[in-house]
Amino acid sequence: MSTLSLLAPAKLNLCLKITGRRDDGYHLLQSLFQLLDFGDTLHFAARSDTEITLHTPFDGVAPQDNLIVRAACALRAATDTRHGVDIHCDKRLPMGGGIGGGSSNAATTLLALNRLWQTGLSENALSEIGLALGADVPVFVRGRTAWAEGVGEKLTPVEMPEDWFVVIHPGVSVATREIFSHQQLTRNSRPIKIAAFLEQGAGNDCENVVKSLYPEVKNALDWLSQFAPAQLTGTGSCLFARFADEASAREVFSNRPASYSGFVARGVNVSPSHSALNQI
Repeated sequence: MSTLSLLAPAKLNLCLKITGRRDDGYHLLQSLFQLLDFGDTLHFAARSDTEITLHTPFDGVAPQDNLIVRAACALRAATDTRHGVDIHCDKRLPMGGGIGGGSSNAATTLLALNRLWQTGLSENALSEIGLALGADVPVFVRGRTAWAEGVGEKLTPVEMPEDWFVVIHPGVSVATREIFSHQQLTRNSRPIKIAAFLEQGAGNDCENVVKSLYPEVKNALDWLSQFAPAQLTGTGSCLFARFADEASAREVFSNRPASYSGFVARGVNVSPSHSALNQI
């Protein structure tokens, strides 16, 4: 195999509770990561030399700082391989949207190059490499909709209804660091069990802080809430609402204000990238 293309799926945080903070500054959390059938598409082509090249520009991010390149370099360092690769990314997920674009890109790169370079690492080993790149990377490496605890690395797969979601991007980018360092962020939520979430749901502890800092997010939440219960995903800025069928979701999305972008997607329990790799 010399080429490989995979979808790097988006995720939604169906809830996000901040239950504490470690001495190293990382926040302890509980969340339900819902994978979607929509995302960026990454294309990988093996090279005959050792160069790792990302051909798609990312505004404001140097290639060596991009999570795609960092993931490729981390895999090569962990396996002492001498292979190279050309990578192209068809970018559809907004940066700073809280839907896992960068983390999903990194995880998909690990999965793809593990296959393309034939490095033979297990999912556990790839997850360890991914965790060093970001707390959200392991859920994409595992490729299952899951309940997350710890800093996001303790994952329990959960089978969720494959409902449809309207995801709205209100035109602003929110930095995760800004929200997690904010003095008004709730950091002592009482932990809940998976069963309690499935029965009664839970909110997003970051939502009030994001709304106070970004009125565009508050306005978009107010608009979407007219049609179904809406909430923030991750640290924002994207927000979402759940619908039982595709037609209802697309009707709402088609009537969104012109200043809003976004997409309609279906929730999935298995990552499209994993499904594709299993068929190869």
